Parts: sequence; structure tokens; C-alpha cells
Amino acid sequence: MKIFKNRKIYSTILATIFILINIVAFFHAYKFTHFTENESVKTNSPEKLSSFEKVKTLFLGVNNPKPKNTKFPTQKYQTVKLKSNKEIECWLIKTEKSKGTIILFHGYGGDKSSMIDKSDEFIKLGFNTMLVDFMGSGNSEGNQTTIGYKEAEEVKTVYDYLFQTREKNIYLFGTSMGAVAIMKCINDYKIKPKGIIIECPFGSMYTTVCARFKKMNAPTFPMAGILVFWGGIQNGFWGFSHNPTEYAKNISCPTLLLYGEKDKSVSLKEIHEIYTNLKGQKKLNIHKNTGHENYLTKNKVEWNKNVSDFLINKKTI
Repeated sequence: MKIFKNRKIYSTILATIFILINIVAFFHAYKFTHFTENESVKTNSPEKLSSFEKVKTLFLGVNNPKPKNTKFPTQKYQTVKLKSNKEIECWLIKTEKSKGTIILFHGYGGDKSSMIDKSDEFIKLGFNTMLVDFMGSGNSEGNQTTIGYKEAEEVKTVYDYLFQTREKNIYLFGTSMGAVAIMKCINDYKIKPKGIIIECPFGSMYTTVCARFKKMNAPTFPMAGILVFWGGIQNGFWGFSHNPTEYAKNISCPTLLLYGEKDKSVSLKEIHEIYTNLKGQKKLNIHKNTGHENYLTKNKVEWNKNVSDFLINKKTI
């Protein structure tokens, strides 16, 4: 009788812990995929938090304000609003005697203004550029982000818009989440750009969530898996199926894959798996002493050479 009673107590404790873990994961997943419109509620860095605030953040997650466009192109540009799964805003910059148009897609927590420096380099090479705010960012609708999953439809919307203008040479550029959205779009919608330049795409939703835990020196099991589960459920998809490594198997257009060797968000193993799975002409360049960051900051000369070789000289391996 005593053994039965103890088992019942243990079972109750385990059930309570399981429910508590799921509640915490539910809040964290929601905060991770939904930006707040109120900038004043942004969560401070850990060292600035009181003990109460740290406990609150541990249970309820981090508040991330919706990314805003903080600067604007120096060139003349046209603002274009397109209806996709959400209404999205883009900037179109045209050059004389254009060699084509490059569409730029930002990463998680970014917006189209964060792509201006890359746009400037593409313009110097003679290309039009179109900078895009994904849903939930900049001046696009909503506050939701799905880390590249639903954003793939927005990639198609912008591609179709340019294609309907009879633009023949459409290239896609994306960093991190933007790279993932490009890969999923090609996988799902079979669009055929002239080529793609993708920076540091993660291998799967699960591995990228695990990487976030590792950066905080926190164990990945079981919270990472539970977080992926709830994040997908809340946003209407199965998070464990969001795998750019698999999307790569259906990408046959010329691809330039860029990576920083000190990246703590994406592993070299993930990059090699993606590169191996790419079916078309391809080239991988790894920037030394560079993390998950803007490659132009430390590697402008090298970045420009790789991009120029790919776009102008058509060098792939």
C-alpha cells in the first residue's frame, strides 16, 4: 500500500513538472515568434534584470519589439506594397542599363533597412535591387514571424511580381532566416531564379533552437523539442518538418553559399550537409574569424569578390 502511495506521489510530481515545462515552453515559443509593438516593454539584458524580472523572463519569455526601418536608401526608390499571406512592403531601386534584379531578404529580428549596405554593393555591380520586409517586420503587416516557414510564400509573391514585369534575370539574396525562406520557396513553389546567394541558413528548426539553448549554456533536452512543437502549433505548421537541409535537395539553380567559421547559431556540419544536397552549380565560401553577423563588416573585400564572381563572372564549382 505504501509503495502504491509513493508511486502516486512520484507520478503526480512528474506530471506537474511536465505540465510546468510545457507552460514555460508555450510562452517562450509565442514570444519568439511574435514581436511586440510596444518598444518600452523590451526585455533588458540579463545583467540589468532584477531577481523578480529574471524569474518572470524565465517563465514568460523575452519581449522582442517589432523591427523598424531605421534608415532609407540614398538612391531614388519606389515603395511597393504586395498582398501575400500578409501585406508586405518593399523598396525597389532601379539602375540604368540593369543586368537584372536582386531581391534581398533579411534575417530574424531584421528588416529591409538592414539590407541597404548589401543593396548598395549589388547596385555598384549594375543590378536593380528590391528590399523586402517580411511579415511582422518593418512596415509589413502583423507582428508574427515563422522563421522562414510562411515567409517562403512572401518570397514567391515578390518573385512573381518582378516576373510579371518581364524581368528575365531575377536573383535572390537572403541571410539566415531570409536564406531559409528562399530555400523553402524553391522547394515548395518551384520558382526558377537565375541564381541564389544564401548566407548562414540553419539545417533545421530543431537544430537552430538547440543552438540558442547552447549559447545560453542551457541543456537542449527536453526543452528545445517542446519549444519547436509549441512554436509550430501556435503558428499553424509542424516545426520538425522545417528542414532546409531537405529543401536543398530540390534546388538546382546556381547557388553561392556563404558562412562564418565562428558562427554559434549555425554549425559547419549543417552548412556542409546543405551544400552536399544542393543539386546545381554551387560554391561555398567560409569567412574566417566571423560569426553569425553581417559579413560586410569584417569581410567586405572578400564578400564583394565572391558575389562579383558569382553574378558577373559566373564562377561556381
